[in-house]
Amino acid sequence: MKSLIQKLVETTGPSGFEHSIRDLIRDEIDDAADAISVDALGSLIARKGTKTDDGMRVMISAHIDEIGLMATHIDSNGFIRFTNIGGINPLTCFGGRVKFMDGTQGVIGMDGLESGKVPKLSDLFIDVGASSRDDCPVKVGDVCGFERPFLDLGKRLVAKSMDDRIAAAIAIEGLKRLESTPHEVHFVFSTQEEVGLRGATTAAYGVDPDVGFAVDVTRSGDTPRRLTKMETALGDGPAIKVRDSSFIADPRLVDWMVQTAKDAEIPYQLEVLESGGTDGRAIQLTRSGVPAGCISIACRYIHSPSEMVDSDDVENAVRLLVALLSNPINLG
Repeated sequence: MKSLIQKLVETTGPSGFEHSIRDLIRDEIDDAADAISVDALGSLIARKGTKTDDGMRVMISAHIDEIGLMATHIDSNGFIRFTNIGGINPLTCFGGRVKFMDGTQGVIGMDGLESGKVPKLSDLFIDVGASSRDDCPVKVGDVCGFERPFLDLGKRLVAKSMDDRIAAAIAIEGLKRLESTPHEVHFVFSTQEEVGLRGATTAAYGVDPDVGFAVDVTRSGDTPRRLTKMETALGDGPAIKVRDSSFIADPRLVDWMVQTAKDAEIPYQLEVLESGGTDGRAIQLTRSGVPAGCISIACRYIHSPSEMVDSDDVENAVRLLVALLSNPINLG
């Protein structure tokens, strides 16, 4: 899956500007899906399978947007001030490279700060090599993502948008490997998650699922001197979410997911995330309510230009997703 992951993570697509990554994914799944559509907010929806008497309408949601920056002002010397799209930490920005949707590249700079002062986004600017406002190729409202090549460290994979392109890769591979299912499965590659779960909210209303799952990254608890203790660790298997700050996973789904993993001899871990949310919340609250869960991938350095995941976790997440969708869903 590494070549697929590299293509996904190296494609620029901040929230609201997902057209390039959507087109790439559509090409990848065109032969595997029974039907493909794009909704009004730009989410790509691929349907597979026909619901039987033992089946349900199932929604799988993996968001395809990434965090990014939007130009707010270009000064007389061609330096670009910007605001954030999604959660951006200024400490991860300085010296980083960016790529605008038209291909323009630049570097994030900062004037000197007082010793010990933590920078704010307003202290930073983007330098695209322009010498004046007139020769700057960027205009107000243009957006960019971080520019960082995919890094293959063997079992560990590093890139600027593992959140949540790694989940998109899992959903793509799950769609391709799903040979038979009693369900009508809607694989949703949702937009604008990083700015408020917007794509999944409208997609869930349109799909109207009986049950739904998000696939997303979660924080890891395995780095040195981590202050917030978490049980999740890279290499320990896909995480079955119990709770995050946006929703509580349906306990019946959690139990069923755990049993499915045990039966298929797939390693897994349980996840309680104290800050952060996923498309699972949007699915759960659609219409009159939907039982919802989440498969998570432990990820180090989330919302930085170098997010790290474990390739075994990715492969086992695909196996778990296929196992879940290949059999009836037991909510007893």
